[in-house]
Formats: sequence, structure tokens, C-alpha cells
Amino acid sequence: MALDELKSAVPDFAKDLKLNLGSVIGNSELPQQQLWGTVLACAIASRSPKVLRELEPEAKANLSAEAYTAAKSAAAIMAMNNVFYRTRHLLSGPEYGNLRAGLRMNVIGKPGVEKIDFELWSLAVSAINGCGQCLDSHEQVLRKAGVDRETIQEAVKIASVIQAVGVTLDAEAVLAE
Repeated sequence: MALDELKSAVPDFAKDLKLNLGSVIGNSELPQQQLWGTVLACAIASRSPKVLRELEPEAKANLSAEAYTAAKSAAAIMAMNNVFYRTRHLLSGPEYGNLRAGLRMNVIGKPGVEKIDFELWSLAVSAINGCGQCLDSHEQVLRKAGVDRETIQEAVKIASVIQAVGVTLDAEAVLAE
């Protein structure tokens, strides 16, 4: 199992990450599609080759072809949106908020899976990428659709652990060179 291999790669000084990785994925109460779509989108967003290599096969095995593609789409579109909307929010001139974005985002309207799943994956990726405006937007859509805060927090926990594991493993790889 790739998850076990990833856990075993985590160094002893980061034992908490190893334990958290096992619990946020192995003990998740999210439905399989939400869980593995979140895992895949976050593994991509982590930018860690090792994390993506280890988690992608299991995600692919647990997702339909449509959900697999949609999770990758969530990571891709949020890579763009998180930079754009975070920057617009951080600029001191409020006029930028009134300008038309002019960026194609068709996949958000037709992701190929349940909108709730895509929104959850987008929220998790936005947590990794640090876009408060996108986090608020996706959280509001999820809450209006009846998704509870515990589910939203679970996706954020998955994002935080996957990101931390990626940072740690990538740093260790550099230090071992």
C-alpha cells in the first residue's frame, strides 16, 4: 500500500505527521469519492513529487474516471484562481475587486462530479495555496448546500497533513544530496 510506504518515508522527528497521515486518510469519515478526490487534489497542490507518486495510484483505484479527472481539474483551476484572487485581495487598491477577471473557469460550473465534491476539493486546495477569498467562497457554497463544518474541517485537515508531509519529505531529499 502506497500510504504505508509514504508513512514509512516520514522521518522520526516528524512522527506526528506520520500518525496524522494515517488517521486523516485511514480513519476518515468522508465518503470514498470525497476522501480520495481530496487526497489527489491536495497531493497535486502540495507540489511534492514523492507525495503525488505515492498517493496517486491509490486515489486512482478509489475514484471513478470522472472523479479522478475532476480532482485533477480542481487542483489545476485552483492553482490559477488562488493566485489571482489572493493577489486581488492583497492589493491595497480596492478597485481591482471591481475589474472583470476575464479568466476561463468553465470546469467549476461543469466539473463532471457532484458539485459538493468539487467544491470540497477546491476548498482543500485553496487551504494549501493560502487564498482566504477562495476559502470563504467555497466554504459558503458548501454550507449553503448543507455540508457540516466537521466535513469541511476534515478536508482541511487532509490538506494540512499532505502539505506538511510533502514539505518535510522534499526538505529531507534536498538535505540528503
